[in-house]
Amino acid sequence: MTAPTGTARTSDRARQVIDGVHTGVFIDGQWSEAASGARFDVVNPATEEVIATVADGGPEDARRAIETAGRVQAQWARTAPRERSEILRRAYDAIMERQNDLALIMTTEMGKPLAEAKGEVAYAAEFFRWFSEEAVRIGGDQTSTGDGKTRVLVSREPVGPCVLVTPWNFPLAMGTRKIGPALAAGCTIVFKPSNLTPLSSLALVDILVEAGLPDGVLNVVTTTDPSAVVSPWMSSGIARKISFTGSTAVGVRLLEQAAEHVMRSSMELGGNAPFIVFEDADLDRAVDGAVAAKMRNMGEACTAANRLFVHRSIADDFAQRLAARLGDLAVGDGAEDGTDVGPLVEPKALTKVQELVDDAVSRGATVVCGGSRPDRPGYFYRPTVLSGVDPGSELMDQEIFGPVAPVIPFDTEEDVLRMANDTPWGLVGYLFTQDVDRSFRVGERLEVGMVGLNTGIVSNPAAPFGGVKASGIGREGGRVGIDEFLEYKYLAVPRV
Repeated sequence: MTAPTGTARTSDRARQVIDGVHTGVFIDGQWSEAASGARFDVVNPATEEVIATVADGGPEDARRAIETAGRVQAQWARTAPRERSEILRRAYDAIMERQNDLALIMTTEMGKPLAEAKGEVAYAAEFFRWFSEEAVRIGGDQTSTGDGKTRVLVSREPVGPCVLVTPWNFPLAMGTRKIGPALAAGCTIVFKPSNLTPLSSLALVDILVEAGLPDGVLNVVTTTDPSAVVSPWMSSGIARKISFTGSTAVGVRLLEQAAEHVMRSSMELGGNAPFIVFEDADLDRAVDGAVAAKMRNMGEACTAANRLFVHRSIADDFAQRLAARLGDLAVGDGAEDGTDVGPLVEPKALTKVQELVDDAVSRGATVVCGGSRPDRPGYFYRPTVLSGVDPGSELMDQEIFGPVAPVIPFDTEEDVLRMANDTPWGLVGYLFTQDVDRSFRVGERLEVGMVGLNTGIVSNPAAPFGGVKASGIGREGGRVGIDEFLEYKYLAVPRV
């Protein structure tokens, strides 16, 4: 294992870019301090340095934000679709023009390597371009009743003010994936980004303002106490929609709150992705897919391969090949040249990953590579491959959210399907085989919302992202992504 050289210090360039980001709450087109005056620190996980302080919003800020969104909703809904489209398109262009700076902000606040951060910026921007095109394609329908006596004219209208809550692991893309369709549909927004990674979201606000977004359409409250902000939004009677990405436990609580006001709800929750390699798979391709599915964002992704099921006849070979690949990855500050794997986002993430590895080893797993922290500042963990993992290990039932790849041998198709589906979650699954019939048969039987066939990447703005079971409800992206923010209305017109 190698690591780039350098001191544990945030670069002057990163600090300069971050200093240009507004760090207040943003309500009704104005930046301000939180009502309480409180602020919180944002920490670079690679150096453990404070890189910014951000307004720590509370109930009063939440109240002002949701009341503003409610007041502006009717006016924004009447805005011409082409105008909404052009705002999003200008924002797309601005994001791409500032790709390097936005990537540096992201890397500094959450750790992912700079090249990967640049990829996320492009991915995030694409949601604005995609939904800028969807804004002018919101259609309806016209039909007649069965007796022919009435015309039925169907239209689609914005659902109303939306509560958007995003996680820290993809801080820019999770924002655009929700904000894009909401704005395209004509909905106003109250938005709470993660307190671990607020800077990417706050930089996005400035871009939307410059793109011409009217005052009050987007309102942002950063906070270290999510319930103090989100709960008032949910109970306000003004919000008509909640879109949340995060843990299943929090999602369940939000669904309970949404039920009180019968709010539309979209939930992209936890995952426990099976990665299945059959004996006929192209092994080089499967290893490439495993690296992509496991190591994106240091494994801190709901789509990360969590359980690698490999046919017993090739399990040892696969584990060795994967270990060779992961063992060559350079661990270090994501802002430094040559880094492949950045830090985890916070100390408790390190503790969780180490505990899961220790539990698997205590049950008989073998550490093929990694299995410990490097001796350096920052929240780093070495890429790890475990072979011979017992199916009863704790990491089989939890999202690892770290660079740990457990390899579990299986014998038959029925066995692996039983193990793969033996989980409350069902976001994504990965399948590697050269048998066409098996591809369809196993893909159809996997209890997930998305399947990667001979690929480790499934996310794309053109595709409907989402899962089944405890992984959530609703879809983001694709042609259906805007549907989550629209209601149907029909006008009955008697024939005379």
